[in-house]
Amino acid sequence: MNITVYLGSMRGNDPRYLRYAEELGSGIGRTGNTMVYGGAGDGLMGPAADAVLAAGGSVIGVIPEFFLSRRHKKLDTVYVVKTMSERKQKMIELGDAFIALPGGPGTMEEISEVISAVRIGHLNKPCILFSPDGYYDDLKHMYCKMVEEGFLREEDLSRICFAETPAQALRFAGIEQGNENEGEDRENETND
Repeated sequence: MNITVYLGSMRGNDPRYLRYAEELGSGIGRTGNTMVYGGAGDGLMGPAADAVLAAGGSVIGVIPEFFLSRRHKKLDTVYVVKTMSERKQKMIELGDAFIALPGGPGTMEEISEVISAVRIGHLNKPCILFSPDGYYDDLKHMYCKMVEEGFLREEDLSRICFAETPAQALRFAGIEQGNENEGEDRENETND
């Protein structure tokens, strides 16, 4: 299974974000799956890719030619595209499920495009916002406000998963990790 992962090109201020990226990558690799991502070696992107590879998984990078100097050097497959729009499209095309980790405006733009595609029926694939320590709580609140104000249907909101742990994000994507997940809190599997 190809898991398209959107994550920061910067590491953020809290070292936990790096740990979460590595844990998610390890989970993808340990289960023999493939991570599709933006192809860079910096920020949270490179360590997540390294974790997938170290755990025995595969990594596909999709990188625009103007970012080639930032390219991760040890990926299994690299697609070089001309524009960011082509990059986003290729990552969507390759993905069987989509997970956004904490990141900045680029991460938000990428996962928002996937959420919109799921909403209008162009995609029928899992869409997960990995929200450790409440990172995406404000966004979840905004989506609830959209429902309240009549700009988003409740059923559309229910198709967006908010996960608190890497294992939960992978489970929502359709990857079971074995007994280590038993008893994990499942309160956030659906939206309120």
